[in-house]
Amino acid sequence: MTPDPPHPADTHGTIRVHGARVNNLANLSVELPKRRLTVFTGVSGSGKSSLVFGTIAAESQRLINETYSAFVQGFMPTMARPDVDLLENLTTAIVVDQERLGANPRSTVGTVTDANAMLRILFSRLATPHLGSPQAYSFNVASISGSGRVRVEKQGRTTSEARSFSITGGMCPRCEGMGAVDDIDLTAIFDTTKSLNEGAITVPGYSMEGWYGRIYRGCGWFDPDKPIGEFSDAELDKLLYKDPTKIKVEGTNLTYLGLIPQLRKTILSKDVEAMQPHIRRFVERAVTFTTCAECAGTRLAEATRLSTIHGLNIAELCAMQIGDLAGWVGRLDEASVAPLLTGLLHLLDSFEDIGLGYLSLDRPSGTLSGGEAQRVKMIRHLGSSLTDVTYVFDEPTVGLHPHDVARMNSLLLRLRDQGNTVLVVEHDPETIAIADHVVDLGPGAGTAGGAVTYEGTVEGLRSSDTVTGRHLDDRAVLKSTVRTSSEALEIRGANSHNLADVNVDIPLGVLVVVTGVAGSGKSSLLHGSLAGRDGVIAVDQGAIKGSRRSNPATYTKALDPIRKAFATANDVKPALFSANSDGACPECKGAGVLYTDLGVMAGVATPCEVCEGRRFQAEVLEYTLGGRNIAEVLAMPVAEAERFFGGGGEGHSDGDATTPAAQKILARLVDVGLGYLRLGQPLPTLSGGERQRLKLATHLGGRGGIFVLDEPTAGLHLADVEHLLGLLDRLVESGRSVIVIEHDQAVMAHADWIIDLGPGAGHDGGRVVFEGTPADLAADQSTLTGRHLAAYLNN
Repeated sequence: MTPDPPHPADTHGTIRVHGARVNNLANLSVELPKRRLTVFTGVSGSGKSSLVFGTIAAESQRLINETYSAFVQGFMPTMARPDVDLLENLTTAIVVDQERLGANPRSTVGTVTDANAMLRILFSRLATPHLGSPQAYSFNVASISGSGRVRVEKQGRTTSEARSFSITGGMCPRCEGMGAVDDIDLTAIFDTTKSLNEGAITVPGYSMEGWYGRIYRGCGWFDPDKPIGEFSDAELDKLLYKDPTKIKVEGTNLTYLGLIPQLRKTILSKDVEAMQPHIRRFVERAVTFTTCAECAGTRLAEATRLSTIHGLNIAELCAMQIGDLAGWVGRLDEASVAPLLTGLLHLLDSFEDIGLGYLSLDRPSGTLSGGEAQRVKMIRHLGSSLTDVTYVFDEPTVGLHPHDVARMNSLLLRLRDQGNTVLVVEHDPETIAIADHVVDLGPGAGTAGGAVTYEGTVEGLRSSDTVTGRHLDDRAVLKSTVRTSSEALEIRGANSHNLADVNVDIPLGVLVVVTGVAGSGKSSLLHGSLAGRDGVIAVDQGAIKGSRRSNPATYTKALDPIRKAFATANDVKPALFSANSDGACPECKGAGVLYTDLGVMAGVATPCEVCEGRRFQAEVLEYTLGGRNIAEVLAMPVAEAERFFGGGGEGHSDGDATTPAAQKILARLVDVGLGYLRLGQPLPTLSGGERQRLKLATHLGGRGGIFVLDEPTAGLHLADVEHLLGLLDRLVESGRSVIVIEHDQAVMAHADWIIDLGPGAGHDGGRVVFEGTPADLAADQSTLTGRHLAAYLNN
C-alpha cells in the first residue's frame, strides 16, 4: 500500500486559499500564516476585499451558520459558497467593517455597546428613589399594566388564575422614547377636494390600489366617493386617528389604523437619512420634528429622570463625553456593585483607547462615520477571552488623524498577541509597516487585477517592483508657491456640537484643507455651517439612495445616451435597453437572479437560467452597438467603456460606437479614479470612498461652485493620491473653490491654506488652533497636526 504523502509541519498553521474566483480574482491561490497580522495591499479594485471579505470571511461565516438548525438558519441571511476550489484551516471570522451602524432612531452608541445596559443595572441597584428593575431606566421600554388569565400548577394539577401585571419602563409617554415629537401638516397628506376613490391620500406608497387604500376605502365608516373636505368631524377623526380595530375587507381579516398613527408606524419610526429619496422629500415637506417638551429630549419618563446617583440621572450621564463619564464611574466606591463598576469602567476606557472618548453614549448610532462605526464595533472585542479567532478589518485607519494611527496599530497588535489571526485591508503605510506578512494584489484594478503580485515581509515589499512597493515610501513635498485668495467665505459664531463660537474666514478660489484629530469639530464646522449655502456642493461618503438595481451607469445618467445610441443604431425604442423596463428578462424581471424561499431553510439566490444573469431578453441581446450588446457594455470597466464610446475601443465590427454624451460622463468617472468599476456594478457594493468619488463625478460637468469634500483619500492607494491631487488642482484652476476635510499628510502638504481645529477632541476641541500655509504649520509645530506634518516632510 502506498502511504499518504506527508503533510508539511505547519499545515494547520496556515489558512490555505486555492483557486479563488470571487469577482475579479483570477484563480488566485495564497497561504496566510495563522496567529499573525497580515495586511492586504493593492490599488483600489485590485481584489483585496474580494479575497478577504468575499472569500475567506464569507466562507467562515457560512460554515458557522450551517452548524445551526434549519429553523434557526431560516432567520439568517442567505450565504452562498464563494467561488473557490479549496479553503482549508479556517477559524471563526469576526468582520469589523465600515458599514454604518443601524439607522434605527432608537439606536445610540450606548445601546450598541452594552454601556447603556450596564448603566441601567447600576441605577437599578444604587439610584434613589429606587424604581426597581433595569428596564425602568430604558427609553425603549414603556410602562404598561393590565390583567389576564395565566396557567399555573398547584398540587400537580394545571389550572388558570386571573393575574394582574405591571411593567415599569423608562420611556417618555409623550414622545414614546424618541426625544422628539412630530407635527404633521394635514394638507400634505391628503387633498380635501378629492374622495378616497379619487386618490385623496397623497402619502408615498398609500395608493388606493394597495392594501392601505383598500382598507380606508372598504372599512365602511365613510363614503369613499365623498370629498374629504365634506367629512364630518367624527368621520375625519376615524380616518386620521382611530385606534387599531379588526375589520374585514374583501373577505380578508385586517387591522384598521388611523392614517396618522399608521404614518408614524410605517414611515416616521425610521431614520430619515435611510429613507428612499421620494419618501424623505415627503417627510421633509410634511413633518416638523421638535424636541419633546415633556422630557426635554432625554427620551425618559419623569420618574426615571428624578431617580439619581449622586445627583445625576441616567440621561445626564449618557450626555457626558465618554472620557468624563469614565472619570465619574472611576470615583464611585460601592463594594456591592464592584464587578459591575469594573466592567463598565473597562468598557468606557476602551472608547478612550480607540480614540472615541469624545463621543457620548446618547449619540445616535446612525450619525457615526464609517471609521467611527468600525471602531465602535472593535470595542466589543478588545476585552474578549476568545483566542484563535480571525479578525477581519477594512481600512481601520480611515478617519484617523496621524496622532491616532499609532493607537489603532497597537490595538491590532494586541488582538494578534492574544493568539488571533488578524487580516487587514489597508493603504496606510504606517499600518502596512507593522505587518508580519503582506499580500499585495494587482497589478491593476478590475479585470487587470485579481492576482498576487507579492507575498512576504514588509521589507521585501519595499524592494519589490509592484505598484505598492514603488510607492510605499512616497513623501509629498511642499509646493514652491501657493495660490492666494482675494475673497473669503465667512463663518461666524459656529457652535454646533462641540464648536466654541468659531469665527473663521475660508479663502475662496484656492485649495483649503481642514485638519484636526477625530472629534475636533471639522465636520461640524463645514457641514454644519456651509451645507445649504448658495453655491456650496457638499460631497460626502454617505450611502447613495437607490436599489440594488442601481449602478454607476444609471446614477450618473450615462445609461441614457447609451440606450439612445443602441436604439438609433438598431431602429428600435430605447426602453428595450433597460433591465427595469421593456427589455427586462421576463423570468427574473431584470434582476439577473431568482430568489427561492425554502420556508424554514435559508432562501437561495441563483442566476436566472433564462438570461444567464445578463438581465435582458434574448432578442434584446441580438442588437449590438460597435459589436457589443447592452449586457456586454454594462459588464465593461468604466475606463474601457470610456474608450469604447469615444471611438477608441476594439472590436468595432458592427459600426461606430462613438457616443460623445456617454463618453463625456465616463471620462469624469475615470478622472476621479473610478475607471476600474464596472458600468453595471450594483451601488450597494461600493465603499464609502468610491461613493464619494462617484458623487463628485456627477458635479464635475458644471462651472463654478464651492466643493466641500470629506476625506476624499479614503480607500485610495498611495499611487492614486497623486492623481487625486491633480484632480483637486484642476478643479481650482477651473474657477472652483475646494475645501477638503483630510488627515492625509500628502494632501495637507499640497494645500494652499490650512485650517487646523483642536487642540483635542470633544470639549477639548472645537477651536481654530492654526490658520496659514502648510509651510507655516510645519514650522510652527504648536499643534498635533503641525508636529506630524513636520515629521512626515522630514522623514
